Amino acid sequence: MKLQDFDYNLPKNLIAQIPMNPRDHSRLLVLNKKTGAINHKHFYDIVDYLQAGDILILNNSKVFPARLIGTKKETGGKMEVFLHHFEKGKIWQCLVGGRGAKPGLEIEFAKKLIGKILKNNEDGTWLVEFNQNRQDLMSLLDKIGLMPLPPYIEQMSDVRSRISDKTDYQTVFHDEKKVGSVAAPTAGLHFTPELLKKIEAKGVKIDYVTLHVGLGTFAPVKVDDVKTHKMHAEWVEVKASTIKNILDIKKEGGRVITVGTTSTRTLEAAWQNLDLKSSTIKPFKGWVDIFIYPGYKFKVVDCLITNFHLPKSTLLMLVSAMAGKKNIDKAYREAIEEEYRFFSYGDAMMIF
Repeated sequence: MKLQDFDYNLPKNLIAQIPMNPRDHSRLLVLNKKTGAINHKHFYDIVDYLQAGDILILNNSKVFPARLIGTKKETGGKMEVFLHHFEKGKIWQCLVGGRGAKPGLEIEFAKKLIGKILKNNEDGTWLVEFNQNRQDLMSLLDKIGLMPLPPYIEQMSDVRSRISDKTDYQTVFHDEKKVGSVAAPTAGLHFTPELLKKIEAKGVKIDYVTLHVGLGTFAPVKVDDVKTHKMHAEWVEVKASTIKNILDIKKEGGRVITVGTTSTRTLEAAWQNLDLKSSTIKPFKGWVDIFIYPGYKFKVVDCLITNFHLPKSTLLMLVSAMAGKKNIDKAYREAIEEEYRFFSYGDAMMIF
């Protein structure tokens, strides 16, 4: 498989810049992976495609305002630092934008925070040491940090300019104790509290996993041979009770329906490592770098609710593995013809 096989042309006007309001009024393309049949609905119609006895798995990770705009302490030149994940002490792995990034460079943010570049990791990331410990830095980010919107959404340096993104770019079901994502699990953005209640009322069990979204989700593929791409690891957690619920649902013939590629990779990684023959079910947690592309045989996930993904992305490869590449190619062509809204703030697809 070549990277070019996962390319497609998308008119720029179909890249969503703002979310749908209400959230569940976005459009929904429903794809039957066995027949290739397509139906066009709205997201609130998702209830009609869920059945009593199914389990719906959501990623409850919370996005934090990981984007910092600063200036070089010596020259005043503009720099941007994007916190990726915490390392130790006051050190974070970051993406650094701007000219002149090098070890020893000090960057000041809002006259309240200083970061010193320690090392180029040679994988697109840098080690940066801040003058605040993790807890104090996270509190400060709520005041001076920007939500980590992807580059195809209009970016503004003023923290007040897109204040609604603090809530818009966050799922309604996130767990305040599960802070760690530097990009939203965007399939979950379509749900409202009312819609979740309707789903539960139908007899669908709702449960949660945690994957802190990082470079493993959104880093671009830079190799022509897809199989040689190396995923960045991301932290996941699956409770023992969630694993038991899934096993019970599967035993009764119900379906496991994941919301988003992050929930999908979390469960598939867990099922690769679980000892399902053991009489004791243990929670699963750790760093995972599972890469799912066409040819992959799913071990636990039956259906997927997802957004429309970027060309040449690992996310597009995952949905192609779930539905079949020909079906996905056809669905994306039809979505473009029907002028669906694409990417993070865009419309949704259900593959069943």
